[in-house]
Amino acid sequence: AQALDWGIGRIVVDSMYELKLLDTLARERGIRQDILLRLTPNVDPHTHEFTTTGVLDSKFGIPLSTGQAEEAVIEAIRLRSINLLGLHFHLGSPIPEPAPYEAAIKVVLDFAKDMKHKHDFDMVELSVGGGFPTPYTLQDHYAPIAVYAVTIITTMTNVLMKLSLLPPRLTIEPGRAIVNQAGVALYTVGALKEIPGVRKFVCVDGGMSDNIRPPLYGANYEALVANKAQEPDVHTVSIAGKLCESGDILVRDIQLPRVASGDVIAIPACGAYCVPMASNYNAIPRPAIVFVNHGNSRVVRRRETYEDLYGLDAI
Repeated sequence: AQALDWGIGRIVVDSMYELKLLDTLARERGIRQDILLRLTPNVDPHTHEFTTTGVLDSKFGIPLSTGQAEEAVIEAIRLRSINLLGLHFHLGSPIPEPAPYEAAIKVVLDFAKDMKHKHDFDMVELSVGGGFPTPYTLQDHYAPIAVYAVTIITTMTNVLMKLSLLPPRLTIEPGRAIVNQAGVALYTVGALKEIPGVRKFVCVDGGMSDNIRPPLYGANYEALVANKAQEPDVHTVSIAGKLCESGDILVRDIQLPRVASGDVIAIPACGAYCVPMASNYNAIPRPAIVFVNHGNSRVVRRRETYEDLYGLDAI
């Protein structure tokens, strides 16, 4: 309802339930809402199973292979408060190679051709979603985004010509690829713990409450001691968070300079998904966010306090 009240230009519809609900809400407001139908093309993006969203067995999208996508097109055309502009898919994130986009575009454009023939549906817009990768460690090597763009454009051009379809407006949804490298997480070192012959732990004042990706996805990161960036690496340590989970390890087995309590650990590539996935697990206030530009800094979100955490309680 708020999306309609705010005048959102396009709403991506994920199910028949959403389609009918949106029609009702739009009709109550006397408007005709532009939409895209999110389809499930059943293409494997070869990424983590938790972020794979374009396969058949997924909670996301309307499946093509079951006939449900065609039913949604028919219904969207029939509903008077809905304007079906086009189609949408999102395969997952991050997608380590361009090939899944090529496969999905072929499937979806074939479907668009079929819907044109059967139901006179003209696809004005196609969104290929997001999922463009960005490196987290020195071992991560992905093709440049330009290679993904060439794959998408070339595939669309060739398939559209083959199917005699008019070219739709193409939209993409890059998120991680835009902001991830812009964010650095800073932690202060507290305790140092060594288990002889086993492991050295560098314990910091954050953890999985501000970056859930390592325990959730097995995500890997680089790290450095920010106040000793020019010093040589001398030992292997694991950077441990402060939460009561054995899995709360931010970085495992990384070479660092000699670390002391009070040092600052910097973890790059934290611009995407750290802040939006942060929580107050273990009643830990979330950290502040600081924008830095050409040597100038400003706080854009203050550090949470315990008063913030308990301010909603009505006990």
